[in-house]
Amino acid sequence: MKVILLVDIKSVGKKGEVINASDGYARNFLLPKKFAQEATDATLHILNQKSENERKKKLSEIEAAQKQAEQLKNKKIEIVVKAGEGGRLFGAITTKDIAEKIKTQYNLDIDKKKITANTIKNIGTYEVEIKLYAEVSTKMTVVVIEK
Repeated sequence: MKVILLVDIKSVGKKGEVINASDGYARNFLLPKKFAQEATDATLHILNQKSENERKKKLSEIEAAQKQAEQLKNKKIEIVVKAGEGGRLFGAITTKDIAEKIKTQYNLDIDKKKITANTIKNIGTYEVEIKLYAEVSTKMTVVVIEK
């Protein structure tokens, strides 16, 4: 019997997959527990529409991420801070500080979790990577200047 899985089931399949299950397994376990539904023409059509909508949504998200990456590519932000002897900062510059500076300088809202950089504790020039989407990332330069 062909069924569409409604939840992930270990060693059987993932949510949204159409599988061939034995009649007894489908009627006695999958269907009563609402883990699956019978694959009819109508349900297969609905499943195809959902997968098409998800694909379009993912494409638009990738496109938006690529636009942001193009705007940020090879850009430079300057952060002015107090420093002590030897150029050591009082405190550190974190990804949150970098995200706020990008927001004020370029008017782009970037989540701090998408910025990969070590905490900056000295004056100097640093390169940070911003991962906007799974396969979309860009690099920026952060210049730390003493007040």
